[in-house]
Amino acid sequence: MGTIATNSLTLGYGDSVIIDDLNMEIPKGEITVFIGANGCGKSTLLRSMARLLKPKQGSVVLNGENIAKMPTKEVAQQLSILPQSPISPEGLTVLDLVKQGRHPYKGIFNRWSNEDEEAVLEALDSTNMLDLKDRTVDSLSGGQRQRAWIAMILAQKTDTILLDEPTTYLDMTHQIEVLDLLFELNEKYQNTIVMVLHDINLACRYAHHIVAIKDKQVHTQGRPEEIINGGMVQDVFQMKCDITYDPMFGTPMCIPHGRGRCLIKEAVAQSRMQAAKVH
Repeated sequence: MGTIATNSLTLGYGDSVIIDDLNMEIPKGEITVFIGANGCGKSTLLRSMARLLKPKQGSVVLNGENIAKMPTKEVAQQLSILPQSPISPEGLTVLDLVKQGRHPYKGIFNRWSNEDEEAVLEALDSTNMLDLKDRTVDSLSGGQRQRAWIAMILAQKTDTILLDEPTTYLDMTHQIEVLDLLFELNEKYQNTIVMVLHDINLACRYAHHIVAIKDKQVHTQGRPEEIINGGMVQDVFQMKCDITYDPMFGTPMCIPHGRGRCLIKEAVAQSRMQAAKVH
């Protein structure tokens, strides 16, 4: 199982600091979800963990080594990332996309091996994409397309998987489909999975560990049932809410306050109107 941590990590763009002096260790073999307000640095932190963003200070440590000092191929054999809204070349088939996950294991003279073939077929089977392997990626539905990309990173055979908002632009059905798949894969292979999600309730349902980010630091982290409460949501998102429990899963469920329709208020108003007519 993969381990990933940050040591005094400072990130930013130009003179702007987004993450400041962050020390954090991701639980291995579990699903961790980053939450926080827009612009707080969730995706920036995830990109730095994949060595896509050079730190201003500090380091990311992957399986005991400073990731900045590791050879690119070695990093790619231990860690994979699915960026937000990835784009594939026009006309690329699902099979060819998934085969790209084997590139970290190929040298100049390396031929396609039985091990490569088995890894690709296993990835397609695990994501229920075998029947669609000859379809072009751009012909798939949103949920199918995400499953194809997840198959590619599974073929990469890494212990650590990073996903930046994997449910973006998906409808409710496909959001659940993708998150169910990731949860099942974690249970089967015990990969260390780190995701950025915007939906607190989905984060609570699927995460073993949640990291809430605010003011360039970790505001709080832990099991959803330990850290998700009205005070934390108010602090991190500037939003008042009530916290109840998901009736199906028993996980925390956030009910935000707002100005939408309130059926309870409508029912009370109707009752009063009826009572007034009687009198």
